[in-house]
Amino acid sequence: MRVSVNSYYSWLKTKEIPKIQTRTSFYKDRIQQVWKNSRNVYGSSRIQKQLEREGIYLNRSYVALLIKQMGIRSVIYKTFKVMTTDSNHELPIAENVLNRDFNSPELGHKWVSDITYIKVGKQWNYVTTILDLADRKIITWTLSKDMTTHNTVYKTWLKPIQVRHITNHHIFHSDRGVQYASNKIKDLFHNNVKITQSMSRKGNCWDNAVAESFFKTLKYECTNRYMFKNML
Repeated sequence: MRVSVNSYYSWLKTKEIPKIQTRTSFYKDRIQQVWKNSRNVYGSSRIQKQLEREGIYLNRSYVALLIKQMGIRSVIYKTFKVMTTDSNHELPIAENVLNRDFNSPELGHKWVSDITYIKVGKQWNYVTTILDLADRKIITWTLSKDMTTHNTVYKTWLKPIQVRHITNHHIFHSDRGVQYASNKIKDLFHNNVKITQSMSRKGNCWDNAVAESFFKTLKYECTNRYMFKNML
C-alpha cells in the first residue's frame, strides 16, 4: 500500500479518536496536555518531539501553527547576570584536551563541570555540577553560599567518585575559572595518574557547551520560576 511505517503507527495511535472529535481538536488536546505537563515551558520543537514519543507524527510547522491558534507560548523567565567565572588570574591553565568532542564511549571517561547561581532568600547561592558525557547524567551537584574552591569544585568532586568509577584515561573538563585552576584542584588531579584536566579556551563558552546547555534548561524550567527560602 506504500504507507510509511511512521504513518502506519501514527494511524494506530489516533484511529480510536471519537467521531465527534476532529483530528485537529485531538492534536490540540494533546498539545495542551504536553504543554501543561512541561509547566508551560515547552515550545513547538519540544512538543513535537514529545508527540513523536507517543506515536503522533506531525510536522513542526504544523505544531507551531496549532500552538499559535491556541494562544499558548513557552514561558521564558527573566535571567540575571551574576559573574561566576573569574578567569583573570595568573594560575596555570590546562590544555583544551576535550576540544569539543562531546561524545564519550563509556561511563566515567569524560566529565564536564561548571558553576552557576540561584537566589535563595535574598542571597545568591552557587550550584556546582559534574556531568558525564556518556549518558548526559548529572552525577552530582552541590549548593554553596560562597564561591571558594573548597565549597564548590572540591566538595562536588568528592561525591561522584564514590558512586561512579573513572576510566584510566579520564578527562575532566571545565572553564578557566579560578576554582578549577586553583592549586587545590590542580594538585588533586595531578596526584591521580588516571586524570587529565582540560579547560576551555578563553571567553569561549562553546568549549563547555553541554554544561552550559544544562544550566540554561535548569534556569528556564526550574530555578528562575520559583523563590527558594532556604538551602534545605
